[in-house]
Amino acid sequence: MLPYSESLVIIPTYNEMGNIEKMINTVFTLYPEINLLFVDDGSPDGTANVIKKYQESHPNLHLIERTGKLGLGTAYIAGFKYALENGFNFVFEMDCDFSHDPKDLAALLGAAQDNDLAVGSRYIGGIRIINWPFRRLLLSYGASIYTRVITGLKILDVTGGFKCFRRETLEKLNLDKIYSNGYSFQIELNFKVACLGLKIKEVPIIFTERRDGQSKMSGGIIKEAIFAVFLLRIRKIFGTLNK
Repeated sequence: MLPYSESLVIIPTYNEMGNIEKMINTVFTLYPEINLLFVDDGSPDGTANVIKKYQESHPNLHLIERTGKLGLGTAYIAGFKYALENGFNFVFEMDCDFSHDPKDLAALLGAAQDNDLAVGSRYIGGIRIINWPFRRLLLSYGASIYTRVITGLKILDVTGGFKCFRRETLEKLNLDKIYSNGYSFQIELNFKVACLGLKIKEVPIIFTERRDGQSKMSGGIIKEAIFAVFLLRIRKIFGTLNK
């Protein structure tokens, strides 16, 4: 039996009215004992109000409300601190738009029983991405190769955002010294966990892009990631990675 009651799934939200009810119902149908935390950045569409409504009948549903769009990285940091303060032993990152399948939470939690960090991997055992244009796929996979070369990370999916941390792993990270907030946030977390000598396990998942519109991969995002990876490597060399 996996420790679902000891687990917290962190989901950042901004204008997720179209997904929020389905996500809550899906997660709690699959895992009635799991805990779900939404970190909402002041969604003007009323996302937080829907969560509050469901909290009346779901004691394991939690909410952090923030004012304005403060970024994905800071949302997860807020969630990590909430998890540590409230005694959770296994802590997930997951998206709200079903690009991450809630059914895979079980596999990640299972892998976290014997590893310090379980990463849902889009690339292990072949590319497992649906509905991405070729250009975006090429950029993402190329970014992973570049990052592995510079940092020495052994995992294939260095930028994936579907993860399960053990409590002890988060306690060893200096959460107040996580510098990335955008595309490179996941890279920084992976790199710091690896530099601590902790065990990272990749778990194969299928990533399904469900949103319409253009790719978020811009020139600015790519430049940010290139700079951030070099900065991480330099900080490790000079012993300032967690300072």
